[in-house]
Amino acid sequence: MSKRNTQQRRHIIVSLLNEQGELTVDELARRFETSEVTIRKDLSALEKNGLLLRRYGGAVPVPSEMVAEHGGEPVSERKQAIARAAAARIRDHNRIIIDSGSTTAALLGELGSKHGLVVMTNSLSIANILRELEPEPTLLMTGGTWDASSESFQGQVAEQVLRSYDFDQLFIGADGIDIQRGTTTFNELTGLSRVMAEVAREVVVMVESDKIGRKIPNLELPWTAIHTLITDGGLSAAAQQQLELKGINLVIAPEH
Repeated sequence: MSKRNTQQRRHIIVSLLNEQGELTVDELARRFETSEVTIRKDLSALEKNGLLLRRYGGAVPVPSEMVAEHGGEPVSERKQAIARAAAARIRDHNRIIIDSGSTTAALLGELGSKHGLVVMTNSLSIANILRELEPEPTLLMTGGTWDASSESFQGQVAEQVLRSYDFDQLFIGADGIDIQRGTTTFNELTGLSRVMAEVAREVVVMVESDKIGRKIPNLELPWTAIHTLITDGGLSAAAQQQLELKGINLVIAPEH
């Protein structure tokens, strides 16, 4: 079987597991013509996402009663569409920043075909997922002070680390979009986001359309700091017209 990218392979593993009831690392490695180390990474990532249970030497499906009790909310199609559109802008060997957040995290599932990436993040959960990707990107972390409200590292140490590098792109979300001012947030810690924008050649905001027009007090990034805004097809014609007047590259991500 020809080698598939990571996400394709993991999707097939889940399908095979549901059909056969149990799989071993050895048989999966032979089937996909890859190493047992790679397969163990796959199984570990799938278990973290609640899609299977690991057993010695292999894996079994998650019992239906556990799925009912612990099943998390899947990533929405709108976020997936935004993530696909964002990933299409990333070239092999790009140096990128991925900020903490659920919409930016959706981008990770689209990076399996990218080679030679260098990725900086301030999120532990994003860092852990990046470690499971194949090919695995070079991972950089900001360090700094842990902020429980945003579940990310913030502060002066993180800002100093970021200023030691330069990046091709920043991928960042927002709690809201003020059409007049820019991106807004409930978090009062906006310093790191602004430094991220300073050290990136392209600032890409990823946000679902229902957040556009939200009135939130804290301005995070003004329009002058933003190059591209990616949203979904739920954006109203009036809002689209207003955003296009801001001089940014507005991308409406098509849903499958």
